[in-house]
Amino acid sequence: MCIHYLQHVAFETPGYCLDWAMKNGIAVTSTHLYRGDALPESDGFDALIVMGGPMGVYDDAEYPWLASEKQFLSRVIASGKKILGICLGAQLLAERLGARVQKNPVKEIGWFPIRLRPDLPDHPVLSPWPETLTVFHWHGDRFDIPGGAISLALSEGCPNQGFLFDNQVLGLQFHLESTPDSIQAIIDNCGDELVVAPYIQTAEHIQRETRDHVTQANALMEKILGEWLIQ
Repeated sequence: MCIHYLQHVAFETPGYCLDWAMKNGIAVTSTHLYRGDALPESDGFDALIVMGGPMGVYDDAEYPWLASEKQFLSRVIASGKKILGICLGAQLLAERLGARVQKNPVKEIGWFPIRLRPDLPDHPVLSPWPETLTVFHWHGDRFDIPGGAISLALSEGCPNQGFLFDNQVLGLQFHLESTPDSIQAIIDNCGDELVVAPYIQTAEHIQRETRDHVTQANALMEKILGEWLIQ
């Protein structure tokens, strides 16, 4: 079993996903798009994780590798391999599945609650989730739910927080993979976004909330990785 991941900036890593893979003896390979790595052939891995980043799906002119990445994602979707998209990764996958991605009216940055949709089908990935869960956000865009996909959750600041398409593509607007170190790295690199706004917390608030919520978030990511992505 080999999981491949796509990373868009140096400071936004797979975090707990790498810890989990090492603990379980899962091989991991990567493409660091920001430094010009070549994308792999889709038969070179068993499952794919698409990470976040501060750019948008529409920023092809500033980040020319986005066009190649989008074509690659379409090929992986067509191959039937399972794909987990996180934040920007979820937005890219939604766009590849025909959904609109646009600016959210507000930025969501910090630990805020999401609520599961009340009409969700019984699914093993969702079965351990509480009805309300506090998760880490850092985004200014949002996706529409692709046609045929299940809408998973919402928050006060953003109506679509996740989708599952054909039990193959899972898109999460929030970050279950975050660790204290990875959150600090985003604060260090994107701290200028921490302005006074309804859904933006201070760095100190984020760090305090991280101590309270990161263990539960990582436990849910472990469930997704072990009981969905590699099955």
